[in-house]
Amino acid sequence: MPKQNPYITLNNGVQMPALGLGVYQSSPKDTTAAVDAALRAGYRLIDTAAAYFNEREVGEGIRQSGIDRSEIFVETKLWISDYGYDEALRGFEKSIGKLGVDQVDLLLLHQPLAADFEKTIAAYRAIEKLLADGRVRAIGVSNQTPAQLEELISRTSVVPAVNQIQVHPYYSQPEWRAANTRHGILTQSWSPIGGSYIYGDYEKNPLEDSVITEIAAKYAKTPAQVILRWHLEHGFSAIPKSVKAHRIAENFDVFDFTLTSEEVAAIDALDTGVRGGPDPDSLTLENYGFPIPA
Repeated sequence: MPKQNPYITLNNGVQMPALGLGVYQSSPKDTTAAVDAALRAGYRLIDTAAAYFNEREVGEGIRQSGIDRSEIFVETKLWISDYGYDEALRGFEKSIGKLGVDQVDLLLLHQPLAADFEKTIAAYRAIEKLLADGRVRAIGVSNQTPAQLEELISRTSVVPAVNQIQVHPYYSQPEWRAANTRHGILTQSWSPIGGSYIYGDYEKNPLEDSVITEIAAKYAKTPAQVILRWHLEHGFSAIPKSVKAHRIAENFDVFDFTLTSEEVAAIDALDTGVRGGPDPDSLTLENYGFPIPA
């Protein structure tokens, strides 16, 4: 039986904890305490982004925890407003300045910026330089379609270590995950328990599905814990978000049980193919571009 958070070896040999804390939509005033609570509960992966406007508070939470920086895997993302080669290098400097760290463990491009993919390519080449210079330990992308991955890989030198995409039982993106696997890219799941459904205008969400609630009852676990276990059984990295200390601890209490292959398959079958949130290809500088301050 699993007893602790497993580490996943990325395609460049760097090891990353499988389960981490996400801070998307965590207000700055709540973020520091959430990060501190997560690290005290045993988390060692924290995911943030320039566009979340809480990198500074993530850094403060890390310092408040008293956990040595070398034990914590810090992940952040550059926003589309900072795409382009020089722009991405400056964006990175803004992020590490706010985080208060000298090195980032994983740096991602947050969106593909499909309308100007040349800027995406240029930004990726910039983070390749940061990798070569030792400023980051691994690089990757987020929300990249299979076709975009193919183009990016064909035009750059370093295969992304991670593609962070929306994955949960109601929207599991098997084609995107398969593309990641073909290239040796880790799938990291945002909205892993279905937050994009839970907080959206949907009649039903994964936490209420009878398949999941019945499995939860069998193991005396919560539906959220069952869903997070499903991610781990697939070998994904998952970054559930919460600012409540008891929920943060609960989301981490998933290492004392496993799902059967039949249970994993039953959850797989819940996929609706319906996205929660905007299509990444719809994001442009005109409708989603905003300045990232230092």
